[in-house]
Amino acid sequence: MRPQDAGEVDRLLRAAFPGPEEAALVRQLRAEGEMVSERIIRWQGRIGAYAGISRMIAPEGWFALAPVAVRPEWQNGAFRSDRPGLEEGFRFGTQIVQRTASMYIDFGHVLRRELQPKDGKPTLVVLGKPSFYARCGFSRERAARLTSPYPISHTLIARSGEDIPEGTLVYPSAFDGV
Repeated sequence: MRPQDAGEVDRLLRAAFPGPEEAALVRQLRAEGEMVSERIIRWQGRIGAYAGISRMIAPEGWFALAPVAVRPEWQNGAFRSDRPGLEEGFRFGTQIVQRTASMYIDFGHVLRRELQPKDGKPTLVVLGKPSFYARCGFSRERAARLTSPYPISHTLIARSGEDIPEGTLVYPSAFDGV
């Protein structure tokens, strides 16, 4: 994402969610220096999907994937594959989540040194619909031993290996009240 995309991302977040909280969350994470990466997928000059990645306070070296947004008119497969240049079954939400998870889990070694986790296993935490995020490589089972201020039934992680980590999730203060 480029700095000049911030306004369009803000409009996308306001359109994709019922209230302004997610747009405010992104602005606050940026202002507090907690936003690690912001990813977008463009289609025909428009931002079709957005994913924000912020640093978790704890466990050290973990990241939160939030928010994830797709243009409302392109959600739930409404953006059909009759668009030239897109592969069959392209879905913006699935693509941005899978690409983001892969970037952190499969290529975590490219993270800046200060973002590298001590155990060498970058971990992405997401709160959302388990069936969707499981299709994108996240595991609810591997998050089962975590403690969270949010419902653990909807907390999933993406991480290399097979372990089931234990710990308490502490999100940046920008998440308070969201």
